[in-house]
Amino acid sequence: MSGDGNSAGTAAQIATRIETDTFGSVAVAAGKYWGAQTQRALEHFAIGSQTLPCVLVRALGIVKRCAALVNAELGLLDLRLADAIVRAADEVITGQLDAHFPLPVWQSGSGTQSNMNVNEVLANRSSEILGGSLGEHRLVHPNDHCNLGQSSNDVFPTAMHVAAVEELQRRLEPALDHLRVSLEHKSQVYAGLVKIGRTHLQDAVPLTLGQELSGYAAQLATACDRLHDTTKRLYPVAQGGTAVGTGLNTHAQFATRFAAELARYTGLPFVSAPNKFEALASHDTFVELSGVLGSIAAGLNKFAGDLRLLGSGPRCGIGELRLPENEPGSSIMPGKVNPSQCEAMMMVCAQVMGNQVTVAFAGAQGQLELNTFKPVIACNVLQSIELLGDAAHSLTVHCIDGLEADEARIAELVERSLMLVTALVPRLGYDRAAAIARAALANGTTLRDEAVGRGDVTAEEFDRIVRPAGLV
Repeated sequence: MSGDGNSAGTAAQIATRIETDTFGSVAVAAGKYWGAQTQRALEHFAIGSQTLPCVLVRALGIVKRCAALVNAELGLLDLRLADAIVRAADEVITGQLDAHFPLPVWQSGSGTQSNMNVNEVLANRSSEILGGSLGEHRLVHPNDHCNLGQSSNDVFPTAMHVAAVEELQRRLEPALDHLRVSLEHKSQVYAGLVKIGRTHLQDAVPLTLGQELSGYAAQLATACDRLHDTTKRLYPVAQGGTAVGTGLNTHAQFATRFAAELARYTGLPFVSAPNKFEALASHDTFVELSGVLGSIAAGLNKFAGDLRLLGSGPRCGIGELRLPENEPGSSIMPGKVNPSQCEAMMMVCAQVMGNQVTVAFAGAQGQLELNTFKPVIACNVLQSIELLGDAAHSLTVHCIDGLEADEARIAELVERSLMLVTALVPRLGYDRAAAIARAALANGTTLRDEAVGRGDVTAEEFDRIVRPAGLV
């Protein structure tokens, strides 16, 4: 009984206000800025715990800010209302109102619920800024003012482009470049350190550790080139196409003026998409971007896996590299330290590759004039950007910057390698050189012992020809 009484008391303490939409009235918690459509969506889309990413909410705020200014310039929106909407949008953009965007990713495929969530928050907050009330009697209308000349069908894809470009340039590209620079530095430090190469996980001819690391740095440079190339196709935005691409209910100059204002505000070269039908109905550029992110993940996964192999040990593995010891590695084995940064990166890569499959499938959906898988496309791409950026930064700071070569172990393995016999091929031919290597392996001897003992070369000739530093 006491439990029932506590529940009733708690419920009685929750103050609400009435919000209305075309379906009627809905009670909304008094401390929240959202309205009736958001409240209905909370009830109808109680799916999972993943909400729309804050970076996408920020981008929606940017779209609404730019739209309000352009509509005011065109004489379509009262300047006083526009100023209040801009002020409210600034609070959305800076994250001050994040708690008022509770909707899950899993909603209408056009993002309509999230678009209206933004419109309702802006309407209530800007009404408050103007000295008005929230709810039924607000001074600013979510559709007529905050969504003026807009549709979810062009607002949401425009926000997708803005969020993706900002995250690429703010998070991922700097992180990849930081990792590349760190690798290039290490490749220079170890430019002259000769080590044994490996192909098929078997011993191969030598190279330097610097050369090996330079290959990973080159992968990252190419990855950044791919990102830059794809980003160019994210600059055209859908805004102005409204419902199906025709621009119905939008001023003839709105699209170009909006793109100019968006470019001015963000400092990025956004332009109005030349064909709004394509901009609404397909997200091929996001599929392309997701593919590029997948290729980056493939490269980073290979690199992180190689680090694990080369650093395996410390006594019973390859052990050529000493990875930084950041934390204990086992709850049962004292003194054990694991390549945890590599493992974190490889798990991120697995997630990004899974996201790539989702985005490709979602990009192929959405019939006729609208792709209706926009939220899942946006959220998977943005997650991939975030994870790759954060993991690359973490790997750089907590692993690559402190990476060291075990020069004694490297020298030992070079000395023991049988593939140095390749240097004798021009002198002896492939078959005689192979016989020397096979004999050394069978007898547990060195190449020098076998080559000299068999009379193929003199000791002086062997030392002159088989020089690891001369083979790189």
